[in-house]
Amino acid sequence: MRVLMVNGSPRRNGNTPLALDEMEKVFKEEGVEVDRVDIGTEAVRGCIACNSCAKTGKCVFDDKVNEARDLFEKADGLVVASPVYFASANASLVAFLQRLFYSSSFDMTMKVGAAVAAARRGGLTATYDELNKFFGISGMPIASGQYWNGIHGREKGEAAQDAEGLQMMRTLARNMVFLVNDLQHEAAGMRRRLRMPDVD
Repeated sequence: MRVLMVNGSPRRNGNTPLALDEMEKVFKEEGVEVDRVDIGTEAVRGCIACNSCAKTGKCVFDDKVNEARDLFEKADGLVVASPVYFASANASLVAFLQRLFYSSSFDMTMKVGAAVAAARRGGLTATYDELNKFFGISGMPIASGQYWNGIHGREKGEAAQDAEGLQMMRTLARNMVFLVNDLQHEAAGMRRRLRMPDVD
């Protein structure tokens, strides 16, 4: 099993990567391979609707989007995490996701998606909702935790004091592992019933 984690925070050692760290501990305990992409400080351009990707299979702007595309294709699940800015995800992350999802021609159906938001106080649910829309339009089952997936903290590392938020991250990771395993098991059974060859 393989999971791609995308960190949309520009702050090193900030609260968003702290939330991902908590999830990654669970993934590693469960034997899940983890790839991680940080795009918070990258100069990510927005989509210009040139449709070049329809011919080439990659975005015309050769940056982190194309790098992440290959990791995304190999992954069984995708975790996207963002700090909250004005009740929204980081603009660089949104531009990255719009181009990643639009330019990727592979089938994303049944890859498991999970969204995480980090905020001082408000805007978590709006950001959580915004990120989940990328999964919903792509046929990706959405993993949930025990609440809306968020963590609270303003200063670097402050989210380490949010015991409930950290618990949510661990629960989310466990639920994601369960869902991916269940989907893989079901897919293998369907291939056997249809006498289709197994695929890596």
